[in-house]
Amino acid sequence: MPAVSHDNATASGGGVKNAAMPYTHGMTGVNLSLDDKVTFALWISIIALCSVVLFARVGQMANAHLRHLLNLNASPAQLAYWETDKTTLWPKLKRHVLYAPLRKKRHNKEFMLSSAMNVGTLPSRLHTAILVAYSLSNVAYCALLDYHGRPQAATIAELRGRTGHLAMVNMVPLVVLAGRNNPFIYLLRVSFDTYNLFHRWIGRLVVLEAIVHTIAWAVNAYAAKGSKGVSESLRSSPFLGYGLLGTIAMTLILIQSPSILRHAFYETFLHCHQLLAVAAIIGVWVHCRIGELPGTAYIYWVVALWVLERAARLFRIVYRNVGGGGMTKVRVEALPGAGDGHLEACRVSFELARPWKFSPGTHGYVYLPSVSFWMNHPFSIAWSDTRPTPYLSLEKEIEAGLPSSQSDLDSPKPERHTTTVHLIVAKRTGMTAALYNKARASPSGVITMSGLIEGPYGGNDSLHSYGTVILFAAGIGITHQIGHIRDLLTGHLEGTTATQKVVLVWTVKNTETLEWVRPWMDEILALPNRKQVLKVMLFVTRPRSAREVVSRSETVLMFPGRCDPKVLMEREMETRIGAMAVTVCGPGAFGDDVRAAARGVVDRGTVDFVEEAFTW
Repeated sequence: MPAVSHDNATASGGGVKNAAMPYTHGMTGVNLSLDDKVTFALWISIIALCSVVLFARVGQMANAHLRHLLNLNASPAQLAYWETDKTTLWPKLKRHVLYAPLRKKRHNKEFMLSSAMNVGTLPSRLHTAILVAYSLSNVAYCALLDYHGRPQAATIAELRGRTGHLAMVNMVPLVVLAGRNNPFIYLLRVSFDTYNLFHRWIGRLVVLEAIVHTIAWAVNAYAAKGSKGVSESLRSSPFLGYGLLGTIAMTLILIQSPSILRHAFYETFLHCHQLLAVAAIIGVWVHCRIGELPGTAYIYWVVALWVLERAARLFRIVYRNVGGGGMTKVRVEALPGAGDGHLEACRVSFELARPWKFSPGTHGYVYLPSVSFWMNHPFSIAWSDTRPTPYLSLEKEIEAGLPSSQSDLDSPKPERHTTTVHLIVAKRTGMTAALYNKARASPSGVITMSGLIEGPYGGNDSLHSYGTVILFAAGIGITHQIGHIRDLLTGHLEGTTATQKVVLVWTVKNTETLEWVRPWMDEILALPNRKQVLKVMLFVTRPRSAREVVSRSETVLMFPGRCDPKVLMEREMETRIGAMAVTVCGPGAFGDDVRAAARGVVDRGTVDFVEEAFTW
């Protein structure tokens, strides 16, 4: 009996290896039919979510458009009809779902371990629900395996096939969500910041599925060949080698992507992230092509979408910055407010080679090769002005490729204009610090250089249909709001907006910060309808003396200390005209305070809340 038992044991060990061998390669054990079904279910869930958002957006836009048309040149009494919602459901949805933080108040206020260690922010309640549902659905799809009536190696092979297939499928939305030219930004009116959040979390799913896919193969390969056989297979098989390359690149992305590392070494992170992403795509692409895998079409879509998005960026850059016989010119001016630990900034003006139709709330990506050759950063477009461009002499016009003869110059000429867009760039680290220091070192505090700007992006939130608009800004956040002020006042003057009341609440550390936007604010304050429509409330948290904080008029008020958004919101609710929009741009903690204040009054009238944020 002992001899028989020993022989059976030996045979059993060899049988395990022989049984596992077929499941180490090919489609043996992989349930292709079920893979297709879970893929279909995944796409249906994505399409259903997009459809619900689209339906809601169309309803919102239709209501806003109707309100806009009916309230043009309307009296405050006529606007009063729109002051309250006609249903109790919509305010509840806004308060408890759409505008709600995950728990009580905290949303965009960053968790800081130290001044240099940023752990990140919390997603909103709605975003968390979507992310949890999407993640759990992926876990359920991966766990939907045949656990009975066949060898364990077959179940592991099915897991390998499922996770590999889902990783490739999820790479499609992963690439779409990462793009600045993502068409769903405009179609669904969802901000790039939200898509960036989903991009990060879907990326983590893809990495985990790729790791499980690799481990599942390794388990069966080890059972069939042992550790030496696994190593030999990886060395000798390009199919396995490129697959491993993709998994390693994705794993490195996961390791270097936590918020602490991203914020502490952002420029290094971004370069490494992009290189590793290309390596991952190449690895997966070659892996799929060599193996002729069923999901190969998805990696083709990934490559095509990535190339199209980069081509769209290049087109925007070339179109905006090259033309008319010249290129975009950049002027950088160091602004007052330096020293004493206060925020330093510079005003950057781009004289564009082609016209740019400015819309408030837009942003652009800035390229300054002489400051930082590889980097580009997003900045809000604070202001734009357009001036006529005189025609040059005959010789210069011919050199520029314009009229080619004297008769051409004598004939009626179309008007030509030059557009200049202006940004305020706060000094942080990396490119922004180098730019400020370079301008500050100039004797005049002003330098010129070559540069490019890519855009415009964003600007999807129109405020024209609201009778009352409250604009909260803190520090550099004024760059997002000041364009809205000019737009609304100009629209009121021309009778193209329903807005009757605009309140700007701007919190700054010192009065020197006011100089950042003084030329543009002077232009706004000179508008004939300004006193009738606009009220400015300036809060100076660290004034050097009480004499600095003096209100100059009843419509331009200055206060020492911090503003209390809740108190201001309560006060403005009592005197609002028509529907009210509340927008905020500033540090996360300030945005959370304004969000909480808006949620506190949303069930007492028609109040819509918009936060401009960029969390990375």
